Amino acid sequence: MTQAANYPSLQGKRVFVTGGGTGIGASIVEAFAKQGASVAFVDIAQADSETLCDAIAASGAGRPLFRACDITDIAALQHTMKELAAELGDFDVLVNNAANDQRHSVEDVTPEYWDQRIAINQRPLFFTCQAVLPGMKAKGGGSIINIGSISWIAKGAGYPVYATAKAATHGLTRGMARDLGKHNVRVNTVTPGWVMTQRQVDLWVDAAAEEEIARSQCLPGKLLPQHIAAMCLFLGADDSAMCTAQDFIVDAGWV
Repeated sequence: MTQAANYPSLQGKRVFVTGGGTGIGASIVEAFAKQGASVAFVDIAQADSETLCDAIAASGAGRPLFRACDITDIAALQHTMKELAAELGDFDVLVNNAANDQRHSVEDVTPEYWDQRIAINQRPLFFTCQAVLPGMKAKGGGSIINIGSISWIAKGAGYPVYATAKAATHGLTRGMARDLGKHNVRVNTVTPGWVMTQRQVDLWVDAAAEEEIARSQCLPGKLLPQHIAAMCLFLGADDSAMCTAQDFIVDAGWV
């Protein structure tokens, strides 16, 4: 990937990321830290998250603040965010990244499984927005970035509850943009295509998948986590000051 743009307005910004320890989230955390932002994140992958913090600090960027937190526990999530904001300052940027695309069949979904998937992939997005809102109002604005997915747009099979939750991200973004715009808080969705995280490579990317990627993308090559992080940087920076209620698709032209 070519050299990322530099955004002077991100210097000193306070950024909070969910699921920041691995995959797309780790690239987002690293990208903001290298722009001079103060970054805090939560994840359940404690060892990976601590390794990431060490690597970012070793690179010369500011060490992110990490807290182990299960985002399905809304009370714990909001309490952790409050503690981190007390240490760093109120957040200027929120990136709702955490998700899990565990495969499942229509026939096997129980009400309990449905609730579990929604608790991971949908419910936290609203409550993180609720948690950062008082601070953003006090600061006179902010940027909320919800990470979506092309899965439902492309009619992806094998994860109907995940697809439902990701489709709902767009409704949340557009409704929140209207409600929060009067406070100068921007709300946008970044919608990735099939990003080659280590999890995807380990679980799903075989020869047939490689053929599907080559056939479906307009652009050659692999979509990488840093491509998603680059769009998040733009939306977190003042350069996107009049962008809200929008969906920024980063999928190499898949949909």
